[in-house]
Amino acid sequence: MRYDLVVCTNGSGEVTLDHLADRAEVHPEFIERLIACGLIRSVAPLGSIVVFEQSNIRRLQSIRRLRNDLGINLQGVAAILDLLEKLQALQHENASLTARL
Repeated sequence: MRYDLVVCTNGSGEVTLDHLADRAEVHPEFIERLIACGLIRSVAPLGSIVVFEQSNIRRLQSIRRLRNDLGINLQGVAAILDLLEKLQALQHENASLTARL
């Protein structure tokens, strides 16, 4: 799947595929592969331009480090990211409950 893309931000914290790839230091085709695996999600396309939340830059950097530095495959990366998200949710819940005491 190919899109006509431009490198820009739209002012609302969203970036194009090329900008995302550039900022995360990965190839755009790698991001497309991650989209197919469900590891990265795009925001609704703007015409033929696909945009992503800027928070995906950090996520992509984490994925790149897990793959390159630790040699973890995409299935392992997915499991790690899922566990990290659950841990973060539990930490937020714990903080909320502690604040109520």
